[in-house]
Amino acid sequence: MKRPVFIPLFLAFFVLFILVIIPDRWIESLIPKNRISQEATELNPFMFQGKYIQQKMLDDSRYLPIYGSSELARLDRFHPSDYFQEVHEDFTPFLIGRGGTESLIHFLNFSEHINQLKDKKIVFVLSPQWFNPQGADESHFVPNYSSLQGYDFAFNQQIDPKVKKQAIKRLLTYSSVKNDPILSTLYKAEVTNDPLTKWEARVLRPVALAYRHVLEKKDLYYSLAGGLSRHRDLSPKVRKKSWNQLEKEADQYGAKRATNNHFYIVNSQYNKIKAFMPSLKNKDINRSYGVSKEYGDFQLVLDVLKQAGAKPLFISVPVNGQYYDYTGFPKEGRTAYYERIKKQIEAEGFQVADFSGHEYDPYFMKDTIHIGWKGWVYTDQAIKQFYEGNDRQLAMNQ
Repeated sequence: MKRPVFIPLFLAFFVLFILVIIPDRWIESLIPKNRISQEATELNPFMFQGKYIQQKMLDDSRYLPIYGSSELARLDRFHPSDYFQEVHEDFTPFLIGRGGTESLIHFLNFSEHINQLKDKKIVFVLSPQWFNPQGADESHFVPNYSSLQGYDFAFNQQIDPKVKKQAIKRLLTYSSVKNDPILSTLYKAEVTNDPLTKWEARVLRPVALAYRHVLEKKDLYYSLAGGLSRHRDLSPKVRKKSWNQLEKEADQYGAKRATNNHFYIVNSQYNKIKAFMPSLKNKDINRSYGVSKEYGDFQLVLDVLKQAGAKPLFISVPVNGQYYDYTGFPKEGRTAYYERIKKQIEAEGFQVADFSGHEYDPYFMKDTIHIGWKGWVYTDQAIKQFYEGNDRQLAMNQ
């Protein structure tokens, strides 16, 4: 006799119900005490799409958050996470970001933690590649979007209303937001005078609150599970060396790993594109990073950090000059970005370590777009000077 098909379904709903009603404090009590330190280099997307781990990290003065995208995963011995552990600084970098994590995603994350950012020093690594004309597309936004942060943003009454409306209009252009009937209705009610939409939002508000609670519970369970550790290149060789010595060591380190091309690209990455190189010649001849929707999204980041009273250092990473010249990407199209982004940051009174003058430095970049060995040495120096409050020295070493 066959078992009724509804029994597994009933059991699944029963288990889900139990998981949801378990008090939050019970779950929190099971999360290991060392979970925050573990997550500092794991780059676990469940962590930065949630809020529990980040809340705990931001409340702990030992951590220096570093926000960025795919470059954060390049954990060589000169990477801030590895370098500062080896030299035993009194702070620990905490990495937040992965490939495709661009300005709008970071904006939602900062908005989530706006109450914890006052006087908090943070580092934000910028990538020129974000600033293509259309800004972040669906393929970059959707995998990194957090429903929890999206719903929390809907109920966030602390964000400047003007900034919030600008962000909502932008968010509603993405499928993961506009195809969510509950969230999109809440958002539309914020930017319209239509009484019907506002009434629908009031009706849906209790449902949205209940769903947000489920998402918060889910975040706690992910925090309990943790992520996977990454391979790290910890090396005592970086201890007690001057910045000039570290720069020379980074040159030597890179020279052993980028030997099969004149672009100073690490061999393993160049091997992936070697066969396509003829087709890449002059393919970007009409491109520019000087005009992009991303500037508007980045302004939202600046606005929320300024409102929060945060103290950010922005790292302006160059492109690989040799490679970009090969693809025909105009020099003026790169310079326009460097100048515009620096002006935009400084207009808000924030600091920027501008490394745009290092486009052609061997081993400053690891491949075509990611910061490399020598680049990390310069970044480490800028972070140390920023953390110690040595603004004048920071400006001199760019």
